[in-house]
Amino acid sequence: MTVTTEFVDETIAVVTMAHPPVNALPVAGWYAVAEAVRGAAERGAHVTVLRAEGRGFNAGVDIKEMQRTEGFDALLGANRGCYEAFRAIYESPVPVIAAVHGHCLGGGVGLIGNCDTIVAADDAYVGVPEVNRGALGAATHLARLVPQHMVRTLYFTARTIPATELLGFGSVLEVVPRDELDGAALAVAREISDKDPRVIRAAKEALNGIDPVDVNKSYRFEQGFTYELNLAGVADERRDAFVRND
Repeated sequence: MTVTTEFVDETIAVVTMAHPPVNALPVAGWYAVAEAVRGAAERGAHVTVLRAEGRGFNAGVDIKEMQRTEGFDALLGANRGCYEAFRAIYESPVPVIAAVHGHCLGGGVGLIGNCDTIVAADDAYVGVPEVNRGALGAATHLARLVPQHMVRTLYFTARTIPATELLGFGSVLEVVPRDELDGAALAVAREISDKDPRVIRAAKEALNGIDPVDVNKSYRFEQGFTYELNLAGVADERRDAFVRND
């Protein structure tokens, strides 16, 4: 698992996730994302871009790691790690722009749902397949991308939705060809970076303060049901089935 940070134009931090083949992050990966996002602001970034290398932006947690680990350490680690990564993005004192390509599933929706701006490639799609894995989570963040009834339909069916449809809901700023994605994200980042960073940091805090939903508490509430499903043995059954069919 590799998470790197590169500064562009001195004030734009580009955080890149890379965990082949599909960017299903292990426990350490979620903590690494949290550390990178927090570190970017601490190092003076005016704005952060979150992107990924490989076949897709993010495939959620590494279920194979979870199933080959004895006991509940990997489960607890993944849940806490996701929470830390999502919280780091939401609570970042500077805006975070997601540059999304290919698949963005489960925990990936948690990441982009807490970002301030989303730019997507024309091959990007999102979904929360947690019900297929015997888990719950990221409905909090999916609800920041689509209207309430769509949240419920996508959640219950584990369907995915293309970024082109998110554009219509206003949650995605623009959809561009894959080879133009990084440039499009950086263009928005430069527009923000040109503003007075003191004003932008104040604006980020103000917008979080008037948010109608406390995303941290809401997500932790969801996680409680995941723990129940695990204790009941349901989640292990569903994850084992996923690994067998992979």
